[in-house]
Amino acid sequence: MAERLMVVVGYEAAELLDIACVTTTLAMANGIGAPEVPYRVLLAGPGGGPLVCGSGLVLGSERSLERLTGPLDTLIVSGGTGYERAASDTRLVGHVRRLARESRRVASVCTGAGVLAAAGLLDGRRATTHWRFARLLAERHPKVAVDPDPIYVRDGHVYTAAGVTSALDLTLAFVEEDHGTELARQVARDLVVYLQRPANQAQMSLFTATPSAPDDGVRALVEHIAAHPDDDLSTAALAARAGVTPRHLTRLFTEQLGRAPGRYVRQARTEAAAHVLASTTLPMAGVAARCGFGSAEALRQAFTERFGIAPSRYRAAMRPA
Repeated sequence: MAERLMVVVGYEAAELLDIACVTTTLAMANGIGAPEVPYRVLLAGPGGGPLVCGSGLVLGSERSLERLTGPLDTLIVSGGTGYERAASDTRLVGHVRRLARESRRVASVCTGAGVLAAAGLLDGRRATTHWRFARLLAERHPKVAVDPDPIYVRDGHVYTAAGVTSALDLTLAFVEEDHGTELARQVARDLVVYLQRPANQAQMSLFTATPSAPDDGVRALVEHIAAHPDDDLSTAALAARAGVTPRHLTRLFTEQLGRAPGRYVRQARTEAAAHVLASTTLPMAGVAARCGFGSAEALRQAFTERFGIAPSRYRAAMRPA
């Protein structure tokens, strides 16, 4: 194999960052590492004409989808505000389906998952997309197991990345798969990013993903939990602090925050631990104590459940390359 042909699919109102994160990362891999099998990157779109991105900037596509043939190493469909129109374009979707059959890997970035789903390429697979559009993707494509949390998901030879800059993480993962950790690290260093965030790292913090509670008492408890994760945050203690019964507090949390107090506290403590792990050198026992876990083992179990990675590995991944 003389080169790895990487094709990025764009369309009207595609997201420029979805495209650039992929193409720039691959170009850097070629320039920095001079790999024996370099990447050849093409931008393809319907008709092969200029593509007006969602930001208004114009990109020149190098190939038309209609005339492009395999074999390809990787087919990557970008997302963007025009994804719904792209996903309803039967000709575009048909060419994506055809090219996917001729590709070693198939991937999407952000809402590009909607195009892959329209082509039937995600049926029976676990996939992710931008957190804001995950519910819509699941409703429209019930055969797809949509997981809104991870940065990216690999299911067999099909990869789906979350919102926008998660394309960096996905493409760095490709570089690492193809050419090893050291080249991926060098590229990450030049991009001034982490080597790569763990695939299962949550896209959003609990405190930004959770809707604001309309009840003043619940909002006050949320603020207290965030500020004092090492306090007694049992349902009984929180209920006493709010002046309500534990049963009533459970109902308020479930209705307004989508989870019972105990579950909310566990996630809040785990996210607090992620921050402490990334920003300090405290030993695991110290991290556990600061964030309200009874032991380092309790922290490990909660952290692995939430992020799909051990705290020690998370800390190592969060260190600058």
